[in-house]
Amino acid sequence: MIEISVFDTKPYDRKYLAQANLADRIRWRFHEFRFGHETARTAAGSQAVCLFVNDVADRKALAILAEMGVKLIAMRCAGFNNVDLEAAREFGLNVVRVPAYSPHAVAEHTIGLLMTLNRKIHRAFNRVRELNFSLGGLVGFDVHGKTVGIVGTGKIGKATAEIFRGFGAAVLASDVFQDHDWSVEKGVRYVAFDELMAESDIVSLHVPLLPETHHLINERTLSMTRAGVYLLNTSRGKLIDTTALIAGLRTGHVGGVGLDVYEEEEGVFFEDHSDHILQDEELTQLLMFPNVLITAHQAFLTHEALSEIARCTVENVIRQMSGEPFLEGTTL
Repeated sequence: MIEISVFDTKPYDRKYLAQANLADRIRWRFHEFRFGHETARTAAGSQAVCLFVNDVADRKALAILAEMGVKLIAMRCAGFNNVDLEAAREFGLNVVRVPAYSPHAVAEHTIGLLMTLNRKIHRAFNRVRELNFSLGGLVGFDVHGKTVGIVGTGKIGKATAEIFRGFGAAVLASDVFQDHDWSVEKGVRYVAFDELMAESDIVSLHVPLLPETHHLINERTLSMTRAGVYLLNTSRGKLIDTTALIAGLRTGHVGGVGLDVYEEEEGVFFEDHSDHILQDEELTQLLMFPNVLITAHQAFLTHEALSEIARCTVENVIRQMSGEPFLEGTTL
């Protein structure tokens, strides 16, 4: 029996992991608290740990895991910026992730954010519940005929681009690695990032968080955009400089913002803070703008995505313990 310590778990994590194929070969130790050097020793006796986006696998924490004989870090997400990969290699820890649990889940949520924000569906819903059937202040725009900029054309970026093409929008794309066969087939045009920012009515972010993408959206790049630009981010919060974003919203240059991630979401997202005052002043400001729509990192939250996350995680853990190669594309 393989023992795994799973950190930062919610009921849906426990349900899908426990129901995954081959999960009966695993003894689960589910923890609601996050992983870090302060909590790493709770993994004692486990052969692997399973982490999520806000767990902190820094050098200090990884040294503790290695000391206790843990051999595998299984990220149940695509992102890995919270793992010190250099330290993991030094300590002999394998690191795997779930690179493509459901690109459609995130892509569809991205579109949902835009359509809800643009057509004021959330505001109309609240009005109608109060028997207010007026239409004042609910004017939106057609996505058809607009220019959409997709920053990053991995699986999620491509899926998002294809949905926008279905709306009849012109789609520009920017990526270091360009798939020209796909772009020709789908009618998407690759351009430089600066050109994309200047020509797009809607900009959607789908790149990983790396040193070169940190604060990709900042005062300078926002100044390139068209007045009234809509900005969507379902990737990583730190892609956007929140201070610059708020400044753009205050001047009216940014017309609307749909976020499923936030720069300082750790300790805020995935938790219930309804019984006390939120201490994050910039998040509080964002929530006050009528043209900002925020969801709490839920773009991945579909049955299909959770099932694939559980399947991939369980299979890689079993492969680690049996000495088999990990699933293709999952190793870091």
